[in-house]
Amino acid sequence: MARSIWSGAISFGLVNVPVKLYTATSPKTVRFNQLHAADGGRLRQKRVCSIDGAEVPYEQIVRGYEVAPDRYVIVTQEELDALDPRATKTIDIEEFVDQSEIDPVYYESAYHVAPATGGAKAYRLLMSAMEEAGRVAIGRFVLRTRQQLCALRPAGGVLMLSTMLFGDEVNAPDRLDELESLADVEANDREVAMARQLIESLAAPFEPTRFRDEYRERVMELIERKAAGEDVAVQPAAAAPAAVPDLMAALEASLAAVRSDAGAAPAPGRARARGRARPRARAAAPKPSGSRG
Repeated sequence: MARSIWSGAISFGLVNVPVKLYTATSPKTVRFNQLHAADGGRLRQKRVCSIDGAEVPYEQIVRGYEVAPDRYVIVTQEELDALDPRATKTIDIEEFVDQSEIDPVYYESAYHVAPATGGAKAYRLLMSAMEEAGRVAIGRFVLRTRQQLCALRPAGGVLMLSTMLFGDEVNAPDRLDELESLADVEANDREVAMARQLIESLAAPFEPTRFRDEYRERVMELIERKAAGEDVAVQPAAAAPAAVPDLMAALEASLAAVRSDAGAAPAPGRARARGRARPRARAAAPKPSGSRG
């Protein structure tokens, strides 16, 4: 049974909706430990002073913020505790906006929101009203002592909450010097038409289960084979494709390749995606844990 990571209430106006949050995603990655090549011993990290080279015990460590090279302002735990946001146990909705107005770059982690005891009717009311209005709720709440901006939206019969970045945490693209080159180029009508044909030929309904982390699967297969004592020959990575200077020729060749695939299967986008899939690693693969190598 799933365990909630937060419980409280959604607050909008004078209405409170008791809810619980559950993690909606489970990111997967292959994690390695760092070992000593000579004897296989696991390496341990030590906190060492950069001035005297001595190892520093935990009770002698303080927090410092660098305000200039090698100049720090010390901040105590008591000072930080006094500034912590109050754990109010409420998701305070401040406004409702159109979802199309939210750039996905602002989204962070996703959570399922479930009604807590006694909150089912208010939960259903809020979700139905938001569905009819076509609006997303923007609010704030405290999660693990940190104040979070969040978006609350109905999705498939449940409310979803996504934590969000604040406005000053997103970098504007105008800081990229390379974008200046766009002012000197322009695509002609024929190139745009060909690019649109290529896009339409690859169009397909989004089915996230069709996409897999093939690199992670290959790494786990490698680990499984080595754990079983197999000798594994390392194949060099394929060279990156050379740039094609003729844009039109590249578009035509891409479109021809897609049409060729379409002739071999009834669903071009789906068949093409499946054709690239690799076999899954066997379920018996070991599960490395620890720090990233």
